[in-house]
Amino acid sequence: MNKTYLIAGLFLAIGIFLLVQALGAGSPYATFASAAADGGKHKIAGHLMKDKPMIQDQENPDHFSFYLMDTDSIIQQVVLLQPKPQDIEMSESIVLTGRMNGSTFIASDIQLKCPSKHKDEESALKDLMD
Repeated sequence: MNKTYLIAGLFLAIGIFLLVQALGAGSPYATFASAAADGGKHKIAGHLMKDKPMIQDQENPDHFSFYLMDTDSIIQQVVLLQPKPQDIEMSESIVLTGRMNGSTFIASDIQLKCPSKHKDEESALKDLMD
């Protein structure tokens, strides 16, 4: 077989592999429904439900329970296997990493997106100028 055909075939295989990988990574975040469907580890983005209970287990400080609404507007109970994050109530959005266990999402990691203090400063300056 000609070397040119081997090299072309190799480049074609690499191109197909990269295309499949790029198409598979369409959205970095799952929903509660998709996480429940396959049972694997997922990242879920959503908003804290402040009107629902938030419970820090007194006997186990690495067990914090709260409710989150995902991007499909599904509200689900979440158990975070860490202490309650500081300023969770002030967060604009939350990204959890974990798995579904029945009707509860068990999260091993959390990232909070808090409001930018620069936005507050900009609005305060705008109010002063008006």
